[in-house]
Amino acid sequence: MGVKNRLKEIRHQKFFDKKKDIAEFLGLAPTNYSRYEHQHVQPSLEMALKMAKKLNMKVEDIVYLEESPDK
Repeated sequence: MGVKNRLKEIRHQKFFDKKKDIAEFLGLAPTNYSRYEHQHVQPSLEMALKMAKKLNMKVEDIVYLEESPDK
């Protein structure tokens, strides 16, 4: 179980061809955005809220809790 994000999917839905373009739109360094999109790190709650506001989305549309299968 862990927090995941849908940034890659959102980038394509919002018609941003390059990670650099959406990073600039969100006010992020391209390297930081890339780390989020590749799931290396997750945005803080504050950053996720800022992204949601800029993208006109709900924060739960951007980040979610991935459930692990029952063992």
